[in-house]
Amino acid sequence: MDILISLAKIVLGFILLIKGADFFVDGSAAVAKKLGVPEIVIGLTIVAMGTSAPEAAVSISAAVRGNNGISIGNVLGSNIMNVLLILGITALIITLKVKEDTVRVDIPFMIFSTILLIVWGMVGGKLTRITGIIFLILLFSYLGYLLWYSKKNQVDEEPEETKDVKVWLIPIFILGGLAAIIFGSNITVGGASTIAKIFGVSDRIIGLTVVAFGTSLPELVTSVTAAKKGSADLAIGNIVGSNLFNILFILGITSVIMDLPYKASGANFTLDGFVALHAAILLFAFTFKNKKLGKIGGGAFLISYAVYFVYLLVAR
Repeated sequence: MDILISLAKIVLGFILLIKGADFFVDGSAAVAKKLGVPEIVIGLTIVAMGTSAPEAAVSISAAVRGNNGISIGNVLGSNIMNVLLILGITALIITLKVKEDTVRVDIPFMIFSTILLIVWGMVGGKLTRITGIIFLILLFSYLGYLLWYSKKNQVDEEPEETKDVKVWLIPIFILGGLAAIIFGSNITVGGASTIAKIFGVSDRIIGLTVVAFGTSLPELVTSVTAAKKGSADLAIGNIVGSNLFNILFILGITSVIMDLPYKASGANFTLDGFVALHAAILLFAFTFKNKKLGKIGGGAFLISYAVYFVYLLVAR
């Protein structure tokens, strides 16, 4: 009975997370559209923040409740899924064209942020308040660059297809979406933690798989939808931006609140960090020369994720 109740909590939590993120993205994108912000910037900021909101809510909620393994596992698991699974699936549906600045700046910055997380975690064994402050400084520096970039490179482009939200509904969409995300995260973490204890599965594995998949669903839906609409910049920008926010904002905020064990008994994320780095480098390698990601790249991503997932099952 406890298992059924916990599964019901996870499903309900995921529904709230997905719908909450959907409303948040619609409201936020409507604001960005009215301000005339370029599509790639919307993907790297507003949409990335919205689709990363479930990860933020789950990680912070898990850390506060003492499930620190879910906090880092959720972020690393989501980053791995975002590139290898979500971009893999999206690239099989349609070839994604990537702008030169995304390959030259955004993806390398994602690689740098992942390396910083790995090095800090391996050397110190945990993420501390100092870690969080440095991550947040890097994030705001990156946002400053994006604002500078958008002003310097303002060009006429086709408006992004976003839901037509009336001005008076925008605050309701944003605040209501955030409320659903927060409430859904609490339910999800509670259900996942209960199942982990029943089956003797570590918080690390639960965070890297079940919770990571649930919180990555908004990125999957957003990227596939954007790809089908021909908004490749939004699809790629959403994933790269989400991965950056996951590391710099989510782990930054969470580690400011409390220390997060990275390399300890029951919470060793060394291999998972390197898998996340492998995914980031693979994305750079497949997009560096031709500035696009096609079926070959998508297939390589999915194979990589399949190998990693089998490892998780065997090593459980």
